[in-house]
Amino acid sequence: MHIQKSFENKEKGNLYIVPTPIGNLEDITYRALRTLKEVDIIAAEDTRQTQKLLNHFEISTFTMSYHEHNKESAGRKILDYLQAQKNVALVSDAGMPVISDPGFEIISQANQLVNVIVLPGANAALCALVGSGLSAEQFYFYGFLPRKKKEMKAVLDDLRYIKATLVFYESPHRIKETLKGLKNGFGPNRKVAVARELTKRYEEYVRGTIDEILQWIESEESQIRGEFCIVVEGSKEEKTEEENWWEHLSIIEHVNAYIQNHGMTNKDAIKNTAKDRNIQKREVYQIFHQS
Repeated sequence: MHIQKSFENKEKGNLYIVPTPIGNLEDITYRALRTLKEVDIIAAEDTRQTQKLLNHFEISTFTMSYHEHNKESAGRKILDYLQAQKNVALVSDAGMPVISDPGFEIISQANQLVNVIVLPGANAALCALVGSGLSAEQFYFYGFLPRKKKEMKAVLDDLRYIKATLVFYESPHRIKETLKGLKNGFGPNRKVAVARELTKRYEEYVRGTIDEILQWIESEESQIRGEFCIVVEGSKEEKTEEENWWEHLSIIEHVNAYIQNHGMTNKDAIKNTAKDRNIQKREVYQIFHQS
């Protein structure tokens, strides 16, 4: 167990998680600007992108890169700074670090050694959810769906009966295929809202059924620009007994059915089998590999 009292430990540096604007520079907070000025180092996903923000606000703090491809070496360097009583701010290119952006590993490592202090700020998923007109009482953020059709289908099969509102991210060149996948997985009539260019001059929300949004995307295809948030109404369906197709199968047969019929890897087939049966993954793993 680990208890953090965020503002009491003065013996080591603090790791500050600082959200940055997702489009409109006015959306950065006074506290974020003060933190970026006062820390010793800013660890940025892309130092060139972050430098534009720093130049705009006349901030001269030293920057270093921390991204998916150097997270091990850069992570060790950040931990060394923190233990040497240096304060470090972690930023991504836009929005909240870790939310479909780098940062999880360094936070996981740092929070056992120093205080990790998260500042509130801009986030595209929450803006889209609130503006969608769909229920925000419960929501499930997934991020980017898999690119491969079989993998996307497997994920959407898992999400099909979730009652909470679903939130996805998508790029402009993938939005059409993703909406086709949503139509195949959830049917054409689920309510959905897509939001793009959030907080910017050309911010746009389009609301309707999956089928209507797909038709709109197809009609506007040559003009589609900007990163998308897709907000999908939660399920109103109930899973029926007939859909437990695996009940007559042994665990080994169940795993093999996923491998042979859905093209899954052994690892994914074992994971799905364990989820279906509500048992531990390692139990399925042992039975399958002992065979």
